[in-house]
Parts: sequence; C-alpha cells; structure tokens
Amino acid sequence: MTDEKLDQILKQALAPEISDREIRIHRRRKDKVKKLGIIGKAAAAAVAAAIIGTLGLGFANPVLAAKIPLIGKIFEKVEDDATYSGDYTDKKTVLTNEDHAGDLDTSDYTVSDKGITLTASEAYCDGYSIFLTVNIESEDADFTHIPQHYTGMNAADNRTAAGFYIGGTWSVDGSSPEWLENTFDGEVIDSHTFAGMLKINLAEKHAGSGELNLNVNGLGYDDDRMLEGEDISASHWTDGSWNLAIPFEVNETDVKTIEVGEKEGNITLEDVVVSPYQVIVHATTPGKQRELTDDRREKLLSKDPDMTDAEMFELLGWSYEPCQTICFNQDGEMLYPDMEMAGRAGFAVQGKEIKILHVFIFDNLDDWTQMEQEGMNSSAADRAVISKEIHIE
Repeated sequence: MTDEKLDQILKQALAPEISDREIRIHRRRKDKVKKLGIIGKAAAAAVAAAIIGTLGLGFANPVLAAKIPLIGKIFEKVEDDATYSGDYTDKKTVLTNEDHAGDLDTSDYTVSDKGITLTASEAYCDGYSIFLTVNIESEDADFTHIPQHYTGMNAADNRTAAGFYIGGTWSVDGSSPEWLENTFDGEVIDSHTFAGMLKINLAEKHAGSGELNLNVNGLGYDDDRMLEGEDISASHWTDGSWNLAIPFEVNETDVKTIEVGEKEGNITLEDVVVSPYQVIVHATTPGKQRELTDDRREKLLSKDPDMTDAEMFELLGWSYEPCQTICFNQDGEMLYPDMEMAGRAGFAVQGKEIKILHVFIFDNLDDWTQMEQEGMNSSAADRAVISKEIHIE
C-alpha cells in the first residue's frame, strides 16, 4: 500500500470527528446545500421564470443545444451567474486541442463511467484557487429538473445557478488528497447536458504551472419535483470513477496582495489577496495539537498496527479557534462569503469595484450574523476583534 493511499484511508477513518467538529467552520455550506436542495416559494417562482425564459431560447431542445459550441467556452456560458462570476475570457486556459480537421480533441480530458461522461473544458488559477469548467453528459438523465440556487447576496440580486454535486478527492502535483467540498455552479444545457464551474482552494500559494488530479467517485443532483420532501439532497446520485489529470498555469495578472500584520487579542490579520474573482483574507488564530485519545489511537492502529505515536500526532495535526470574517467595499457593498476555514476566509467579487476593503473579524458568530443582516454600519462593528480599512489601489 502506498503512503498516499494509507494517508487517505486514515483521513477518511478520522474524518467524522476531525473535519466536522474541529477543522473547518462550514458556516455557509449547510445553508448553501439546503438552498440547493430546497428552495423557498419565492425562489421557486424566480426559478420557474428563469426556466421559462430559457426554454424560449431552445434550452430543452437537444438538437438545438448540440449545435451550440460548448467545450472550450463553458466559462462564457456560466460566468455571469456562477458564485465566482466575472469575465474569464482573457485569463482562462482552454484544455482542448483541435485535430488536423479542425475538430476538438477532448480525449485527454474526457472520462466515462456508469453512463455519465465528464469532460474538463477550461481552467484558471490565480495562485490560490483553481477554477475548472466541466461538461457532464448522461443519456439516461433528465437534468431539466435540477433546481437553481441563489449565488448573490439576496433574491433581489436575481442571481441563480443550477447546482451539481461532486464527491471524491483532489490533489496538486502529488500532494496529499483533499476532499472535494464544493458543487458545480452552472447551467442545464438540455435534458442530458450540464455545464458548470468548480472552485478548488489550494492549501498554499502556488506559482508557475502544476497538475490538478481530480478523482471523482460520485456525481449527483437534486430534482425540483421533490421539493416538498424533507431531504432531497443529491436525490439522483451515481457512484463511479471519473479521474482526470488537468494541467494549469498560474495567472497572476490583476492579483494583488496587501500585507497587514495587525494583531488584536489572539487573532492576527496577516494579509488580504484581491484577484479578479475573489478576495481572500488570511488570519491566524491560536492553535493546539489535537489530543491522541484512546479512541483515535484504536482507529489509527486498526489501519496501520505499526504506526508510532509521533506519526499519529502528525496525522492528527492542529485545531484552531474559529473566527468569522466579513468584508465590504468602499461603497458599503458586502462581498459574498462562500466558506471560511482555519486561516482563510474567501469572498466572491461578483463584478464589484474594489478600491477599499473594510474587513471585520469576529470571535462571536452572533455578532457576525448581525452585521451580515444589518450591513457595514451595524452596531456589531464595535464588537469586532479586528476592524481594518485596507486600500487596494
């Protein structure tokens, strides 16, 4: 058994207690998944209107859809409504190649299993995240019933996208596998075709070129005919194996890093990164080595009887005190917060102009929630551990 395989097995064995309880603060993921599965009546009406409008454009006509160039142009198709929206035209790398006849050759980036074909189309990397577009096809599916979820701050933004679930792991240049956590944000092209964008956050800043290994073991989607059910999350799910190796180049155009280094209490605002599609706030909080309990030792030894305590401690890693971050631009517009984890909070730019960032970091979730609801002038601002105005230009 390889070291990588063993490491993955051990992480999987410990995932329920470490990932869910200690490592990551999935502040918005639960709500986002709920929105993917069950949308309210107002949202359903908006989605219905969107579907009607799309039908008018030939959305549900497979013959018409087949005539629309898609592979190599998925960013153009989904970039307006995806969570991390923006114009990717001059920054993306198209993965496909044309053959001598001028036809697209997708063989290196297409995999099929269980009647589902997944084709990687384009990639973009700002050094901190990889944005990947894919085309998903299934002759036995009916994607036209995939509900849409909000990708803006509220319903008035009129921003929605269809969501497609993905399970499995990813790694870059042979690194230890990480769990796939996001969904594809995208658009249903016809009953058998879905085009979407996946964002993968890198553990450390990457430079130059690299290779993303995507090991998908499951794909699924919701069904708007099941909206009355208590739990329709990934009601159409297929286990399988779709593995892709995707080259990427880091494009640092328009990516700015502003060093801050401000410490208040136990929290340090290290720096802020602004790229064309996202803002990342790096902050550190106190950490401590996770305890090697008898239960954890038993789980680890069941996978590797020869594992030493030192190896166990290395695998368990550190836990960190949570903090909650919120950002506004110079016009008081709140940036869409996607997901926060230890040391990193991510926000979607969504076309907003960013000359100044107002960053607030809380150690109390209720205060963060109040500010999210009331805006930058909320009284909760006075209770932020760190409140910082950062000039980008």
